[in-house]
Amino acid sequence: MTMLARKLRRDLQNLALQALAIALVMASGIAMFTMALYSLHSLQTSQQDYYRQYRFADVFCSAVRVPRDVVQRVQAIPGVGTVDSRVVFPALLDLPTMDEPVAARLVSYPDQGQPRLNDLFLAQGRWLDPDRSDEILAGQAFVQAHGLQLNEPLAFVINGRQRTLRLVGVVYSPEYIVQIQPGSLLPDYKRFGVFWMNQRHLSAAVDMQGAVNDLALTLADRDAEPEVLAAVDRLLEPYGGMGAIGREHHISHRFLEDEIRQLTMMAWIAPTIFLVVAAFLLNVMLARVIALQREQIAILKACGFYNSQIGWHYLQLAGGIALIGAVLGLLGGYGLGRNTTAMYAEIYRFPVRQGGLSPAVLWGSFAISLGSAWLGTARAIWSVMRLPPAEAMRPATPTQFRTSLIERLGLRPLLPQVVRMLLRQIERQPIKSLSTVFGISMALAIMILGSFSLDAIRYLIWFQFDLSQRQDVTVVFNRPLARDVLHEVRGLPGVWAYQSFHAIPVTLQAPRAARKISVLALGDEAPLVRLVDQQERPVELPPEGLVVSDKLASILGIQAGDWLEMVALEGNRTRRPIQVSRIITEYGGLNAYASPAVLARWTHLPDTCSGAHLRVDTQQTQTLYRQLKGMPQVAAVNLKGAAMKSFEDTFAENILTMRLFNVIFSVIIAFGVVYNHARISFAEQSRDLATLRVMGFTQGEVTGILLGELVILTGLALPLGCLFGWGLAKLLVLGLDTEMYRIPLVIEPTTYAFAIVVILVAAGLSSVVMLNKIWQLDLVGVLKARE
Repeated sequence: MTMLARKLRRDLQNLALQALAIALVMASGIAMFTMALYSLHSLQTSQQDYYRQYRFADVFCSAVRVPRDVVQRVQAIPGVGTVDSRVVFPALLDLPTMDEPVAARLVSYPDQGQPRLNDLFLAQGRWLDPDRSDEILAGQAFVQAHGLQLNEPLAFVINGRQRTLRLVGVVYSPEYIVQIQPGSLLPDYKRFGVFWMNQRHLSAAVDMQGAVNDLALTLADRDAEPEVLAAVDRLLEPYGGMGAIGREHHISHRFLEDEIRQLTMMAWIAPTIFLVVAAFLLNVMLARVIALQREQIAILKACGFYNSQIGWHYLQLAGGIALIGAVLGLLGGYGLGRNTTAMYAEIYRFPVRQGGLSPAVLWGSFAISLGSAWLGTARAIWSVMRLPPAEAMRPATPTQFRTSLIERLGLRPLLPQVVRMLLRQIERQPIKSLSTVFGISMALAIMILGSFSLDAIRYLIWFQFDLSQRQDVTVVFNRPLARDVLHEVRGLPGVWAYQSFHAIPVTLQAPRAARKISVLALGDEAPLVRLVDQQERPVELPPEGLVVSDKLASILGIQAGDWLEMVALEGNRTRRPIQVSRIITEYGGLNAYASPAVLARWTHLPDTCSGAHLRVDTQQTQTLYRQLKGMPQVAAVNLKGAAMKSFEDTFAENILTMRLFNVIFSVIIAFGVVYNHARISFAEQSRDLATLRVMGFTQGEVTGILLGELVILTGLALPLGCLFGWGLAKLLVLGLDTEMYRIPLVIEPTTYAFAIVVILVAAGLSSVVMLNKIWQLDLVGVLKARE
């Protein structure tokens, strides 16, 4: 080993605990970076391979009834690649293990060959026999949720008629990576399933012979998508077209893309915080090492070592710590990534899941670690290279004495002597003090960031299911029905209040943007669905105009009082201007509301309803469910309690797991920052502390002087950490602001308190580690003057 190599080894040995603390902070950042990119790589690779191999469509459109010869005209539209037509129809499924009826979606499967688009992957069983009318394929998520077996008979209600179908195969579909029931925000694999049936037999069951009601197509030219969507809408308008949408608005694809976008944000924000803190710590530590080794540096330069060699030596010292952090971070991130990917597997259903760390992530982790370490220590190393040997042989110039700012403000008589000493020491080394405050505040901020999600989800559940949606059951009809059906709904067992609704697909056109949504006409029977504004105050449906959600208003760039052009996608397709009367607060979907009278007047559609919200007697729910299963006009039954449970199940495990990770990482940062500051302060002040002991100060008083500085800095960091935590939570809320769902910025006082307690405990642990060194202070050895 060369002389500098031996010195490097001894320096790392002497700085072992400090180096390990900094390496752990850096490892935390690399672990979060690796975990996010591991999960991101798994989702993106699985998605791209699956879409490509199984021909996921680019455009989707539904209609009432499209003759098959019209499909050929869609194929002839310029810019269209491949067209696949099918029949899609809602149904009810009666499972012995479920009290309530289960919503099902039946999709036709070609009698011969495979689908041209959105092909299926057979995981179990066999394909459908085209000569058998009683066979179905089922999505893997639904089969797993209910533990269904092959050849098991399933009782369906299809188009008002009961049918028993036999499960012969379990499949995956690129169209249903996430299976979300229409009108829901989150997947519920126990209460919504997708099934495939031979096209000839399904068409006969739903009276769709010689026609289809759903098209999927690819684009030969992706730049031509707007023109293709407009042409498809014009062509299908006479056949009840509901408006073509691009892939970006497909619910499964959009849900997955939102998750990918959030992972991308997570891969950079949190690791950046950790690495910046680690760089600050390295800078302070290396500056102190260089100050203690001034004479060694002078001797090395006098013996002929070049400035570049000495600079490279200290770069190696910082780089060695960074490499240890990178290796630990990669190992931890790999484990966390596997755990996160396993959680995603319960939501996103891929037949073959890609994964693993890509070489780019491995090399990127090392590059980021070394880069942050060297950038953080560049100033200290540059000072070494510029230091002349003769000047290095002399002790460093003592720090200029001055009173603290608080003393200069006239408060000196109020401050005890020890407090004045502490304040002067803090002001004398502002970079070290500020880095400690910054590090502790970032630890607290990350702790708040990882915990506020629980507050937000609790608020969201209260807002969605208590304040706004006060029904117990929502019944959806398989087609708009005359309002006479409400007499039958009112007579159902246990129903003591109801509210009808009619969902009408429309296109809302603003000057800057347009969206295809469903406008909900809420009946005036009982206010079970309550609209609220930003202050959580109820909003009544106006006698004129439209009420839109705040997210929809933001996308369209409109405010209350503005005018939109509304095009009904049902009936005679009227195109009329309509005014936005109110804007309400909602955290899910893009919604607009109007009174039934307003919509009837503006769309000229018959007075019908799409379903009803029910408030029911919980003692009679079993009887109600049995009767709903026998109603041929019912397409779906949604339970508020089940939606709440699905909401909690989807988020609770992920949030609690991420909160645990953030607690661990926050403790590492706080411990590392406080320990490094205390260790450096002890090395700098050991002579002063020993002098105080000789002058008569007790061991407790000396300990108070050293640790009192940490108490002051920690006290300064706590309010800053709370502010930074709020800012990071705000940034996360903005990143989670999607068309499908939003997260409110709600941080309870208990969250701040919990985060502060965790940080104080971590700081206390690092102080306890330092107590042993203070109590073992060698007074004689420290007080020996260096010649």
